[in-house]
Amino acid sequence: MTVKLDFTKLDGLLPAVVQDFQTNEVLMVAFMNQEAWEATLKTGKAIFWSRSRRELWVKGLTSGNVQLVKEIRIDCDDDTVVLKVEQVGGAACHTGHRSCFYKRLDKNQHIEVVGQPVFDPKEVYKK
Repeated sequence: MTVKLDFTKLDGLLPAVVQDFQTNEVLMVAFMNQEAWEATLKTGKAIFWSRSRRELWVKGLTSGNVQLVKEIRIDCDDDTVVLKVEQVGGAACHTGHRSCFYKRLDKNQHIEVVGQPVFDPKEVYKK
């Protein structure tokens, strides 16, 4: 069966949920266009479309925290993917946290930060 993803929605983009291959922890959500999808398949590394920079974004190119794709799941409508990855470097989030989902809403609807950053983004990104 040949894969043909539906890039006609969301202005040519589709959501990509990224999970840790071993633990299934959700690390991040990003978007892919056709070019990012093909580059991911070709390289075995997670490559996305940066909506803010309007260019391909090779995850970890700056930080070294690359994502090696171990498995890909495609939803029933062929318009969303799940990338199961080996998170090299320990952190998926640009804030230095392992996961972008490091904030939890408690029962009083207050934000609680879960976990400590793995790296200092000021040092890594020199901003």
